[in-house]
Amino acid sequence: MANDVDPRHPGLADLPFSPAAERNAAPILAQLRAWLPPNALVLEVASGTGQHAQHFAAAEPGWTWQPSEARAEALPVVAARCAGLPNVHPPRVLDVLAQPWSLPAAAFDAVFVANLLHIAPWAATPALLHGAARCLKPGGVLAVYGPFVVDGEPLAPSNAAFDADLRGRDARWGLRSLQTVQRAARDAGLELAERCAMPANNLMLRFALTP
Repeated sequence: MANDVDPRHPGLADLPFSPAAERNAAPILAQLRAWLPPNALVLEVASGTGQHAQHFAAAEPGWTWQPSEARAEALPVVAARCAGLPNVHPPRVLDVLAQPWSLPAAAFDAVFVANLLHIAPWAATPALLHGAARCLKPGGVLAVYGPFVVDGEPLAPSNAAFDADLRGRDARWGLRSLQTVQRAARDAGLELAERCAMPANNLMLRFALTP
């Protein structure tokens, strides 16, 4: 993440800023609006710079947003960016690998995560799926955003280059196979209910609890 000036919020100029999060916030918000109820309680996993939490909570004051990050030292950035938004809870530490999550079961209308699975070891994927399944209310939604490899479909050159770069940085990283993620989801009690194409060769996935 680059420490760039946030052009919309100059008072936050000293906070880490992700250009990618700025670019994808609007299309992600549009999809979340189609999937979430107007008064949703949402757990965001891996909130990063807090830009998504800030953007979505400001746009939808009926939503209540619970940001989280794996490291305690990341929380002040999220808290500073979301300061003044009454529908954003204080960010909390959440390591997806620490099972079970220290959150109440069946408490959230939605769990949202963006751009995590490909920059974490594979073990983070089933851990995320199991943790989300436990936290979701009946009828709840797990919304996952990011790039994936889809069997039988050509991989965009930009995604192929991104995958190679990730694996060069850490052999445990890389774009995940959508079919493999679906199998892990079924093991966790979730089914892929909807797949939406997003800008820049990303996907938005909606998982639902298995009846």
